[in-house]
Amino acid sequence: MVVLHVKRGDESQFLLQAPGSTELEELTAQVTRVYNGRLKVQRLCTEVEELAAHGVFLPPNMQGLTDEQIQELKLKDEWGEKCVPSGGSVFQKDDIGRRNGQAPNEKMKQVLKKTVEEAKATVSKKQVEAGVFVTMEMVKDALDQLRGAVMIVYPMGLPPYDPIRMEFENKEDLSGTQAALEVIQESEAQLWWAAKELRRTKKLSDYVGKNEKTKIIVKIQQRGQGAPAREPIISSEEQKQLMLFYHRRQEELKKLEENDDDSCLNSPWADNTALKRHFHGVKDIKWRPR
Repeated sequence: MVVLHVKRGDESQFLLQAPGSTELEELTAQVTRVYNGRLKVQRLCTEVEELAAHGVFLPPNMQGLTDEQIQELKLKDEWGEKCVPSGGSVFQKDDIGRRNGQAPNEKMKQVLKKTVEEAKATVSKKQVEAGVFVTMEMVKDALDQLRGAVMIVYPMGLPPYDPIRMEFENKEDLSGTQAALEVIQESEAQLWWAAKELRRTKKLSDYVGKNEKTKIIVKIQQRGQGAPAREPIISSEEQKQLMLFYHRRQEELKKLEENDDDSCLNSPWADNTALKRHFHGVKDIKWRPR
């Protein structure tokens, strides 16, 4: 199996393995699904943390309004009255004004937080350092765990406009957000390796050969963005060590220059005419005044 270290720009994303005989059309789609799936899990984790802290989403026409404005406009959160967390709620006001402040109690809050931690660990970039291969099944398991935890705390479900429910139903609207810039459309995805685009009409082995023990760094990006930057010759850690070495060397040379002691030049071993005088037999002649 060929090991693919997938990156977006200079940032590591995940490890994936595939046979060299894999069609690049299939491989590109697989990498894109895992990449987008990880982003989905990360977005959900962020929103579930907010759900645990401040309850369900307010209706769009009530978000950002003060209590006085809501009363003045006679607005009512009908879904908020239905979506009461299991075991009752604890009021925790959302200063941003996105959620209704009816947070779950401590026990239910821990259910959500623990599930979020497990889901984050599944799609963490630290999996690259640990040598763990991420699959679409792992991403789906993380999504199912989050869905199950939300159902435990909110068995009646969430409002249809809540971003968590929209994510679960694949109806999320990311337009105008930073998240929209991160997502890559499957049909527009490109894989690059060694400054070459891996064309979808070919197989992986057409580029990396038939050695199944090969490990390569591939970069994923949206079509039309040009070739990604090449990988640096040395890693950032190696560069730090190299700079540290030269810094120490400069300090040593500086100390030698400051220590301008020439007394060693009077030593016998420093006399460059000692051998000549030895053969002439004048080595031990001492001058005496008359």
